[in-house]
Amino acid sequence: MATVSFSSPPSFAGDNSGALTSATILRFPPNFVRQLSTKARRNCSNIGVAQIVAAAWSDRPAVPSHCGGGSRARGVSSHAAAASAAASAAAAAEVGAIPNAKLAQPSALALAERALLGSDASLAVHAGERLGRRIATDAITTPVVNTSAYWFSSSQELIDFKEGRHASFEYGRYGNPTTEALEKKMSALEKAESTVFVASGMYASVAMLSTLVPAGGHIVTTTDLYRKTRIYMETELPKRGIKMTVIRPADMDALQEALDNNNVSLFFTETPTNPFLRCIDIELVSKMCHSKGALLCIDSTFASPINQKALTLGADIVVHSATKYIAGHNDVIGGCISGRDELVSKNASYLILRGMKTLHLRVQCQNNTALRMAQFLEEHPKIARVYYPGLPSHPEHHIAKSQMTGFGGVVSFEVNGDFDSTRKFIDSVKIPYHAPSFGGCESIIDQPAIMSYWDSKEQRDIYGIKDNLIRFSVGVEDFEDLKNDIGQALDKI
Repeated sequence: MATVSFSSPPSFAGDNSGALTSATILRFPPNFVRQLSTKARRNCSNIGVAQIVAAAWSDRPAVPSHCGGGSRARGVSSHAAAASAAASAAAAAEVGAIPNAKLAQPSALALAERALLGSDASLAVHAGERLGRRIATDAITTPVVNTSAYWFSSSQELIDFKEGRHASFEYGRYGNPTTEALEKKMSALEKAESTVFVASGMYASVAMLSTLVPAGGHIVTTTDLYRKTRIYMETELPKRGIKMTVIRPADMDALQEALDNNNVSLFFTETPTNPFLRCIDIELVSKMCHSKGALLCIDSTFASPINQKALTLGADIVVHSATKYIAGHNDVIGGCISGRDELVSKNASYLILRGMKTLHLRVQCQNNTALRMAQFLEEHPKIARVYYPGLPSHPEHHIAKSQMTGFGGVVSFEVNGDFDSTRKFIDSVKIPYHAPSFGGCESIIDQPAIMSYWDSKEQRDIYGIKDNLIRFSVGVEDFEDLKNDIGQALDKI
């Protein structure tokens, strides 16, 4: 039976040893796609939303831009292109065993698209669509393709397909043009070689953990983490003999100790984290993990690829909850992974594609509003503490400034009051919806002690979830309207 060990370093000790050069991760870890295909079907069901993006293909650091068009996309270096070409030969035998598998490298069309579309703003609108889709249409918007199989015009075309001279999805389980356009768009934004979408975030996390952490293995994660993911780790991984070490997000000494004393397969963490928005130095931890042969998976949901590109900083895998900022309209669940039987629906792909065309506009607006809201709350006499990476008071503000181009649209804070007064505040707001989730056009607010931890006072105490904690996801409403609404609600407590 696995044990969960909690380190006991100083609380919220932000440790940063300086900048490191970005690692170039050229493709999925060996056998990753094949294992996901098998294990996702066996171990996963529709329980959340996310995507896994793997394999950075560029090794040049990001150049942030303060223009309205978003951060400038990273170009393709000659080193990365040459290395990617060399890697394809080694990958061919591995990939060849997978029906209709794609080589883990960007195609010539993808490279041309990324050269043409130089900013995140343009990529969000056009990537995966503008320079060609596997759909015969002159429609501007990528249509929904509802089919379970794809036909061949002749026996010779079928033979050409079988021998690699003709491109086809062949069968719905192996791919869909609508979903493919979505995956290409996400790959372009994350600077990834491949993106695979699945039905839920928990689906993606479970499949990723099942694939990359072997039976009897060891995983390291952080105290501040989406609770359902942690529950899965604590209850299901021990059944496979997997041990887990839990550290505080900023405790690099505890991470190093775990790596030194255990055969760690994977370090899995969010940054910023949920709900306290702690920030992990991705370059630093990737160097630490890789030196010990461990992989690094970053859940970048709270940042979005507009604000943070973890692969370019050395992460091996990135997970996003596509329900949140990616789709952005609180109307769809979808994500990415190689689980063939439960792939995200074509209609979900269409809706996420639709949402991603305004991703840069929404995120920039939410960045701005959240920062102003955090500053307003930090100065309010009825607020005890504000958690937001954009504030100098945040323990990892220096890390956030170094690896993010914006600080996200979620602000967590503690009101001066007890459980009942906090609940009264929540019930007094008029504009934000009282609901789970975040990252949509509509503002959403919740009290984690009720929304996420109502069934376990012990868990609240362990992870610092106080009765007066609020998580506030700002939407795209006017800042003054939101400020006035929060202000009137605070006046009632």
